[in-house]
Amino acid sequence: MTNPGGPQLLGMDAVWVATFLSVVACMAVIIAIYSAATVRDPMGKRVKALNERREQLKAGITATTSKKRAKLVRKTETTDRMRQLLSKLQVLQEDQVKAIQQRLAQAGIRRKELAVTVIFSRMVLPIIFGGGVGLWIYVLGGVPDWSAMKKFGAFAAATILSYKAADLYLTNLVTKRTDAIRKGLPDALDLLVICAEAGLTVDTAFNRVAKELGRGYPELGDEFALTAIELGFLTERRTAFENLAYRVNLDSIRGVVTTMIQTEKYGTPLASALRVLSAEFRNDRMMRAEEKAARLPAIMTVPLILFILPTLFIVIIGPAACRLGDAFSKQ
Repeated sequence: MTNPGGPQLLGMDAVWVATFLSVVACMAVIIAIYSAATVRDPMGKRVKALNERREQLKAGITATTSKKRAKLVRKTETTDRMRQLLSKLQVLQEDQVKAIQQRLAQAGIRRKELAVTVIFSRMVLPIIFGGGVGLWIYVLGGVPDWSAMKKFGAFAAATILSYKAADLYLTNLVTKRTDAIRKGLPDALDLLVICAEAGLTVDTAFNRVAKELGRGYPELGDEFALTAIELGFLTERRTAFENLAYRVNLDSIRGVVTTMIQTEKYGTPLASALRVLSAEFRNDRMMRAEEKAARLPAIMTVPLILFILPTLFIVIIGPAACRLGDAFSKQ
């Protein structure tokens, strides 16, 4: 119920508006406290998965239990059916599969068979969502007030977005993972320098850095731990470094990989080369921060005009407007 004699704010009772905003603020505080109190270890599942991967690679099998083996068999059968259907339709290309497999690896997804699923989704999702929107618009008459151009625009947008949905999702994952790895790379190189000067081997140094940076940078710790595992069992250490560059879409990682390969090949000092790279990456990170800081005033202009200034005007002028309204209503 609203109080007709009470203060009004944009046509609504100011007491009810303040109550609603107080409830929203209390809920936000409760959610923030819950999020801060339930922090989980981000490396728990990753360490477990890496240990399982180590055992699988050493034993030469794809599963350690019958339950996992049956699950993998079912997934493989489903993927094989998708592959057969795409091959019959002549839409499956090996180069396309390899490119998607690399994108999956860069997104932190280790299952290469999902590349066929991504290609299959490009064919199925437009039929499901695009066809559903077309059926709803043109057959069922869902939006009779729209013009023909608006109807076609909605149908085309649904079809295109459903076709690009898997690619957009992968691109988002790759971007977030790459940014997280870029932030922790200078610290990782500093730790590698310390480990190299302490006399540790390369695989032990990578493993040590992965453990130290696992909590702060779980993505980088995951990649370094997997590289340490591959350095331990692969016949050519060069392949392990190349796999690291394959899994991370970052020029800085490629520079580190090139340095590691040259050090392994020519016997050049590893610590000095990594120290130079670390200083370069730190300067690059500082330049990125300064660039973002320089763009901040221009970016904040639109939110300032749309959100901050109207709220400020309401807070300042609102009480006076409510009093004037009450005064005129009494007269």
